[in-house]
Amino acid sequence: MQFPIYLIGYMAAGKTTVGKLLAERLGWHFVDLDDAFAEIHGKTPAEYIREYGIEDFRYKEKYVVEDLAELPIEKVIYATGGGYPCWEDNMECLQELGTSIYIKWKPEHLAQRLMLTDLNERPILQGRTKEELLQFITPQLEAREPFYEKADYVVEAPVKDIAKEDDKNIAEIIYELICNS
Repeated sequence: MQFPIYLIGYMAAGKTTVGKLLAERLGWHFVDLDDAFAEIHGKTPAEYIREYGIEDFRYKEKYVVEDLAELPIEKVIYATGGGYPCWEDNMECLQELGTSIYIKWKPEHLAQRLMLTDLNERPILQGRTKEELLQFITPQLEAREPFYEKADYVVEAPVKDIAKEDDKNIAEIIYELICNS
């Protein structure tokens, strides 16, 4: 397995929570790329998108990833934004830079998980009901799947209870994957 590790997947897939759990367990570094973007650009991704639009955000986001890849830290787990792998050649870049792992969920489970978050932090989801979320997620996830499926590894979420327990189970699966590769 090539380092660093990039966790990819749709919004609310658990990339940040799983990444933190894995990094702690492995004694590695963890970087949430949304947080890194905010630190570098002085605005959260949501604020930046509201002010400058999604295209400008994606362009800047790409360079955050590439700049961080130049740091001399090898054992690091990155949580990417949900749309990052689907823009231009970003998925190919991730494959060149390290190992990508797709955390895969069904649309209905993502909708449930998103309802547990602050939708105001997600400009394209603000004010949507659970049913509207599902109607939004399903076609968008279908469009993103070809990009996500290019990941080096795909980990299907073992749904037991749409809660933190799922993230711990996913972290365990990925931990075993890392340790046995």
